[in-house]
Amino acid sequence: MAETIRTSEKPSNSSSLNPPSRIICHVCQKQFSQYTCPRCNSRYCSLPCYKSHSIRCTESFMRENVVEELRHLQSDDQTKRKMLEILKRFHSEDETEPLDEDVDDSILSDDTIRKILSGGEVNINDLSLEEKKRFQRALAAGELSKMIEPWDPWWLKPAVRTICLSKDGAQLIQPMANREDLESDQPSDIPCGPKTPLPSLRKLISTEPSPLLAVHLVDIIYSYCFTLRVYNGDWQSDAVGSAMMVLSISSVLGQAGQPETVQEALCYCLEQTCSPAYRHIGGLQFGLALVDDITNLLSLGSPALICMLCDLQRMIMAAERELKSEKQRKLRKSETKSKLKLAERKVYFIMCWVHEQPNKALSSLAAIVSAEKSSLMEYGGNKSFPRTEKNVAGNKGKALIEEM
Repeated sequence: MAETIRTSEKPSNSSSLNPPSRIICHVCQKQFSQYTCPRCNSRYCSLPCYKSHSIRCTESFMRENVVEELRHLQSDDQTKRKMLEILKRFHSEDETEPLDEDVDDSILSDDTIRKILSGGEVNINDLSLEEKKRFQRALAAGELSKMIEPWDPWWLKPAVRTICLSKDGAQLIQPMANREDLESDQPSDIPCGPKTPLPSLRKLISTEPSPLLAVHLVDIIYSYCFTLRVYNGDWQSDAVGSAMMVLSISSVLGQAGQPETVQEALCYCLEQTCSPAYRHIGGLQFGLALVDDITNLLSLGSPALICMLCDLQRMIMAAERELKSEKQRKLRKSETKSKLKLAERKVYFIMCWVHEQPNKALSSLAAIVSAEKSSLMEYGGNKSFPRTEKNVAGNKGKALIEEM
């Protein structure tokens, strides 16, 4: 007996003598329906039919998803405190500027500012129509970026020279550098070292470590400093985005590259910095400033470098945890997780290698980086750098880092 085709939604009793009927899609009226809208119970056959069956259903469904996601993004006390400090500073600067009675360029009204300063929560729906327009104009013009306090890199602070680690590379309880740090309410942003002792390289590999690891360290330091300066030191706000930015800048971590000279490593990183994706951040001048960051970190010795690499490892591991909770395509998610896992292993291996390097060798590497910067300055007026094809994934020789 042939199966029955129905266009109504009335239930039917099926049995061995009365096979189940199939319902035609209510949208296209051509295919059999396979799905049911959770809102209006309309039957449809495919995604295009779902999108076109009712704009009200699809828009409300997306709106509820966004609202539900925003509910989980509750700001903590530290985030609220930072925002209050920004608004207070902006409000105080606005009061000190000469006022024009005929023109009112303030973004927020006095009532809204008083509500924020009193600790109340304000979202964009609480703003008036005029306040929304001013806020959107200021956002488009980049005026809000002036309200963000510039971040001072931790590797440029005097306290970083007091970092002490145990002989096995593990973190020690640090004494306060001075009384000002004791009286300060702000926690030190110098990253902590490893919580457990670092193993010897002999336990990780069966051969001698490659001499090119020093070049790879330069590549990794550049990508770390690039990311922290772009995120204003707060990679925790977007661990996945921060980790993927590191992988996009570093040829060693992101492209399985094996640069053979410091010049190759720096040229690849500078090419990425001047690429269309990142040139708006500062271009070549920003990249050359990052080379100075590399020199500073290398001159600090192995304790500061281990803390830096440990912070990078924490960033990548946090990104891996966030990926587990995100809804992405299974194939794309698997590829990203494998890249992050491999990068995390490389960072850990480099960390163990740095622990066994004398400070004299790291100082010599800092001098080489400084000399390479002088030669790279000659390319300041050009858009191209020395050819660096052999430091990317295409040049794959013997593996420098074995599986642990």
